Parts: sequence; C-alpha cells; structure tokens
Amino acid sequence: MTERMEVLKRDYLPAGLAPLLKAIGFDGSVAVQARQMVKETEWLLGLSDEFEFIRGVVGWVDLRSVKLGEQLENYATHRKLVGVRHVVHDEPDDFMLRPEFRRGIAQLRDFGLTYDLLVFPRHLPVAVKLVGEFPNQPFVLDHIAKPAICEGAISPWKEDLARLAEFPNVFCKLSGMVTEARWKQWRPEDFHRHLDIVLGAFGTDRVMIGSDWPVCTLSGDYASTMGVVTDYVQQFPATVRDGILGGNCARFYGLEPTTSPHQP
Repeated sequence: MTERMEVLKRDYLPAGLAPLLKAIGFDGSVAVQARQMVKETEWLLGLSDEFEFIRGVVGWVDLRSVKLGEQLENYATHRKLVGVRHVVHDEPDDFMLRPEFRRGIAQLRDFGLTYDLLVFPRHLPVAVKLVGEFPNQPFVLDHIAKPAICEGAISPWKEDLARLAEFPNVFCKLSGMVTEARWKQWRPEDFHRHLDIVLGAFGTDRVMIGSDWPVCTLSGDYASTMGVVTDYVQQFPATVRDGILGGNCARFYGLEPTTSPHQP
C-alpha cells in the first residue's frame, strides 16, 4: 500500500461495520476475499459464524490446483460459503483463459458456488469469452469493472460491458466507483452516466449494490459511498429498489431469507 492508502493500514472488523450498516438501514452484508489464501477463507467463515449479519462469504480457493476438488469439498459444506473470487486484475491479461483456471471454474457449479469477476476494463473481452464457455455458471462482475471515471473514459468499457451483459448468467455489482473518481472530490452525479450505462446493459434485475468497504474509505465514508446508489435508485418503483438494494444479491448468492430486503 502506498502512502495515499494510509487509512487502510489498520484492522477493519465486523464490529466496525455493524453500526455503519444499521445507520443506513441495511441488515446484512456479504464478505468478499482480498487475499489469495485459504486461511483467509477460513477466517471469513469463522467471522460469519460469529456475526449473523455476515450473510455470506465469497472466499478464495486455488482454482488452478489439481486438488481443487478436495478444497471445495472441505469448504463448500459451510452454509455461508456462497462463492469464490480470484484477484484477476493482478494477473496477466489472459489468466482467466488458461486451461487450469477454466478447469477450476468448471467445478464450481457442482458445489453450488458463484464466481466474482474482479477485473479492469481491459479484461472484459476475456471475461466475455470465459462466461460464454460456462453458460450455467453464475458470475457477477465486481465494481462495474473499474472504469476510469476520473478521466471520463466511456469507450470501449461501455461496449465491452454490453457484450458481457448479453449473457443472462452474469450479474453486476454497483460498487467500487468512488475510488475510480477523484478521491474525496467527487459528487454523486459524477457516477450517474456510468450507472445509466450499467443498468441499460444489465437491467434492474441483475444489478446489486456493493460498498467495497473498507477500500471505499480512501475516497469517501461508508454512508456517502452507499448513498451514491441508494439515492440513484429512488427513481425506480419500490420493488425495483428493493431488488437492487438487496433482493438481487440474495437471489444471486442464494442467501437465506431475512426480514429486510437490504443486504449490500
């Protein structure tokens, strides 16, 4: 982490998130991996046992390992493991098309697990090829693929995003935008064009709010970051809002029912 990321150089734990969720009316969250190690997956699952508001965990397993099946059999029995992710944007551009990675993706559906696509815009054509190969595997695009919002760049992100959205097994998280804008200098309306494009591509049934907490604190506090989407969706009917603010997430990850639809 660089000096600009000093705010992240401390522990961020569930007890710190719980009051932030409550303050904006959300009753649950999905924890998503950050490190490529099964020990973190075990740690996140342990936290989900301790804190009920952690409704699901997207962990990490070694999708390239010949022993992947053993890892999946070990962790997929946990009721809150809902998916897996690999930090692909730190890998070579063709990483997701390598045989060993695709072999791993092919095994996820047998265990009822989703896959989070963490990529940059340049990876979208590769993502299109990957999801096209696995039409029955649920995928979700994280952080709308991190377009260069601060530069005002739209193409080819817009066109590639639309091609990915043509696959009905792909959802998209409305998250990660504030850190792609000018840190702490953005306004909510700065993201409206990008949100319009995403919803135009995916519709309202395949998008879900996300926070990217604590990374979002580099550019804005939790409430204002979430407010970008919660305010934007006020233009829609209540049923659509409830879907974007929780229902679509619960449906995608197969979360257990709750008394409130808000689960970022």
